[in-house]
Amino acid sequence: MDDTAVRPDSLLELREALRRFAADREWEPFHTPKNLAMALAGEAGEVIEHFQWLTAEQSSALPAPVHAEVAHELADVLLYLVRLADVLDIDLADAARAKMAINADRYPVARARGSAKKYDEL
Repeated sequence: MDDTAVRPDSLLELREALRRFAADREWEPFHTPKNLAMALAGEAGEVIEHFQWLTAEQSSALPAPVHAEVAHELADVLLYLVRLADVLDIDLADAARAKMAINADRYPVARARGSAKKYDEL
């Protein structure tokens, strides 16, 4: 494919697929921002469970079955995030670009390189 060709936005495609998935099951009444945010947090907790008590080295070298489980949990997080953004009419790609611009200002390379300090401590 030509690199200059217009490619569909995969987040938009995912959003549409999730809309259809929820509509087919008549789940819209349950997909309130509160419920989706809570489900998102729960799924994030399931990701964290896989890393609890591991060393930094162990967390970087997960056994294949655990890696696959983490992939599924990350997918759940993404799905709830995309659905929540859709219900709130937030374009995630636009929001992410805007937040990256804010972070670029907060963490200038010259001051932030190699540092784990928060922006107000740099």
